[in-house]
Amino acid sequence: MDPLSALRDFTMRGELDKITRVNGEFRFGEEYSFPCSAETAYRSTKGNRYTLETLVHYINNHQLKHTEYFQSTFALGIPSVTLPDRKPLLQYLQGTLSSTDSVEYRPEDIPHPLPPNPNNPPLLHHQQLPSGLIPQNAPHPHPPPSHPPPAPEEPQLDFISLIRSVEKPLKDRESLLECKNRDFYSVLVAATKREEERQRIESQQRKDGLVAKSRLMGADERGLGFGDDMGYDPTPKPKMHLKGSKIGEGVPIIFVPSAFQTLITIYNVKEFLEDGVYIPTDVKVKQMKGARPDCVTVQKKLSRDRVVTAYEVRDKPSSLKAEDWDRVVAVFVLGKEWQFKEWPFKDHVEIFNKIIGFYMRFEDDSLESAKIVKQWNVKIISISKNKRHQDKAAALEVWDRLEEFVRSRSHS
Repeated sequence: MDPLSALRDFTMRGELDKITRVNGEFRFGEEYSFPCSAETAYRSTKGNRYTLETLVHYINNHQLKHTEYFQSTFALGIPSVTLPDRKPLLQYLQGTLSSTDSVEYRPEDIPHPLPPNPNNPPLLHHQQLPSGLIPQNAPHPHPPPSHPPPAPEEPQLDFISLIRSVEKPLKDRESLLECKNRDFYSVLVAATKREEERQRIESQQRKDGLVAKSRLMGADERGLGFGDDMGYDPTPKPKMHLKGSKIGEGVPIIFVPSAFQTLITIYNVKEFLEDGVYIPTDVKVKQMKGARPDCVTVQKKLSRDRVVTAYEVRDKPSSLKAEDWDRVVAVFVLGKEWQFKEWPFKDHVEIFNKIIGFYMRFEDDSLESAKIVKQWNVKIISISKNKRHQDKAAALEVWDRLEEFVRSRSHS
């Protein structure tokens, strides 16, 4: 009797409790004895043969779930029955299946009888077994070999299978992307409120009434005075008159031409100086809603300076009072003498000694258009007609020259 047939016989008779383990072998009542590590004729789907120890443990614990069963075999350090083999193996051992392709007998599958005991009946051989218990292709019984059986091989554990058997999948990729039971509406509301608050603050800073209250500010190293930690000078500054050369109290003023023949006007000066983008005047006029502005406030946003200076941009010299001319620091010239007709200076030499001048032109315009301007002490700034990405460099050049001029004028 081979180990598999003996185990099947005891299972079908309901006598599994008579199978006991003594040292390194299983004893089937008083009838048979086999080594625990003896390979049976049942071959797994992986190709290896199950040991008797594996089958005995499985038939006694087949009611466990596969995970629990696998953990028990891992704790005992014995190989386990694979999940695909569990059902057909159980049916074969219980007699539901009379035969299966997984059973393959070898010539060396020989019985291991117990030593003779005068008080016990002799062990059954194939001739004494019922026909239903004799496996097919079983070898003819013969006396046991004189040499001892080979030492059993140590079972090899599949650690990857052990790890996967105890894994519990919680989420997959799709469930993570679905974000169930989570509402991102509050995030959208918070972002919207933050953007609205930013726009409100920016709009408030641009109001002329608020900016007009600010003073000319500047860092100490830039020569624009330095007061408290916020960059304001708390010391009142005396008002200057035309006889002097320093900047008067209040927000500095930049003049632009009121005519449309120039590139920079009251309509597009804000976009050019703050954003570094040139927009033609006729385009801005069509986009503008409401009345024509008399004053526009601009700030330098093209740098990361901690202290930002605000400037008023105007195009009507007649709107200034006598004391306001102390605050004029720059002018965009048209290239015509009549532009300075209402200015309180005797000639353009005096004007450009006290005020820095800029002349904007397209880089491919003829030099004839700047013939008069070249005779004046003004800075010519050229921009492209089509390459708007170059406008920022031109705007930065205006700011750099303007700030340099304000520093030198403040120190004089």
